[in-house]
Amino acid sequence: MAVTDDAAAIAGEIAQLRHAIHAEPEVGLGLPLTQQKVLIALDGLPLEVTTGTALSSVTAVLHGTRQDGGPVVLLRGDMDALPVTERTGLDYASKIDGAMHACGHDLHTAMLAGAARLLSDRRGDLAGSVVFMFQPGEEGYGGARYMIEEGVLDAAGQRVAAAYALHVSSAQLPIGVCSSRPGPMMAAAEVLDVTVNGHGGHGSQPHHAADPIPVACEIVLALQTLVTRKFDIFDPVVITVGSFHAGTTDNVIPDDAHFLATVRSFSREARDRMREVAPALIRDVASAHGLTATAEFTNSYPVTINDQTEAQFAAQVVTDVLGERRYVPQPNPMAGAEDFSYVLDEVPGAFVMLGACPPALDPATAPFNHSADAVFDDAVLADGAALYAELALRRLAR
Repeated sequence: MAVTDDAAAIAGEIAQLRHAIHAEPEVGLGLPLTQQKVLIALDGLPLEVTTGTALSSVTAVLHGTRQDGGPVVLLRGDMDALPVTERTGLDYASKIDGAMHACGHDLHTAMLAGAARLLSDRRGDLAGSVVFMFQPGEEGYGGARYMIEEGVLDAAGQRVAAAYALHVSSAQLPIGVCSSRPGPMMAAAEVLDVTVNGHGGHGSQPHHAADPIPVACEIVLALQTLVTRKFDIFDPVVITVGSFHAGTTDNVIPDDAHFLATVRSFSREARDRMREVAPALIRDVASAHGLTATAEFTNSYPVTINDQTEAQFAAQVVTDVLGERRYVPQPNPMAGAEDFSYVLDEVPGAFVMLGACPPALDPATAPFNHSADAVFDDAVLADGAALYAELALRRLAR
């Protein structure tokens, strides 16, 4: 039987796992309930299974039957949820207050477990080994980086030759349609944390104080000018200030002002340049007013860059397995960020989007990932499991 047929035959079991994970979402690096569900799903398969130390990860290795071992392919599925209160009304909606699988990671985990089963049944056809990377902490915790430090890329006994990840979308793409591109696929993202230090005083006598608020406001505007005057418009940077706090009442000048901005970039060069010029600008504007300022970049994810050859290969696998109309090239990178970028910084690979918008909704207007109303259709689970499996089978056979 074809891999797609076998995936369809176990689609119900994949969905059951997905629903169980969805109902008990966990946020961050510690996901004991999710980890246990994955371990149960993998039990009995011919896998070498290890769990993480710094996080509740699961790494499973499936060796083929080649005498020389052959190459190694890695498949990633992230497992963590978001601190969102679910509003979908699904039968299997979150039972955990303030947590929800609003980004579809429950589908990724279930599809990857399904792929482990499909590939275990085809162990004799594997021209190498497969590493199944079940990863916590994608949503801002850098879980991929921890797993790399703990050896996931060498778990099969030699370095991974190629790595692939699927990511479902509750909107934008029609159900079952995949999209990707060579080169930058998703943005680098980091938080710019700024504090302007002044000296407080009475609001009626600002000349006796050193007011940090107008200086901080000037810095916010200067950062927007920085983007338009120091960066190539064809290698864009986005800075959005999402949090600004200063003072406690109307007639007291505070000692300091604090703001947080998200910074997005689409090349390593732009990211490195921003990390150099933004803090210098912030300090110089503050100094021009006789104040000081600190600027720190935190929670950084690199640019997610698809290898050109591997992205073209992944596109071909999609069209071969699912059909010509099931793949559409993505014209531009997405401004969201992904910590699969850490993996792709180390080894070539590809990150592929998979539409999971329910057919009753319009992808153009449906609630998008991270929304409390985001809904992902189970119909894509078998396709996702089959794609994971075929990516590994075909890449090892190359």
